[in-house]
Amino acid sequence: MKTRVVKIINRFGLHSRAAAKVVSTCLRYESTVTFVANGRRADGRHLIALLMLSASMGAQMSVEVRGPDEGKALVAVTRLISSGFGEAE
Repeated sequence: MKTRVVKIINRFGLHSRAAAKVVSTCLRYESTVTFVANGRRADGRHLIALLMLSASMGAQMSVEVRGPDEGKALVAVTRLISSGFGEAE
């Protein structure tokens, strides 16, 4: 298992469009991606679970990846989050 802590930098936090991008990214990999924020855990393939994390701007989120392509999945997911989900400020 690989883990990394990332910070939510975009103004609206992990909102529905951003969460949909996370789900889309996670579905490209065999590995299981789990997010932990605000004392809650969410499977990266479940949109509603991600929204329930209530991860706003500035929140620290732990990303845990387990599986055969965990390295690639971790890089892709953390890059997406670190880029502010590709949203222009």
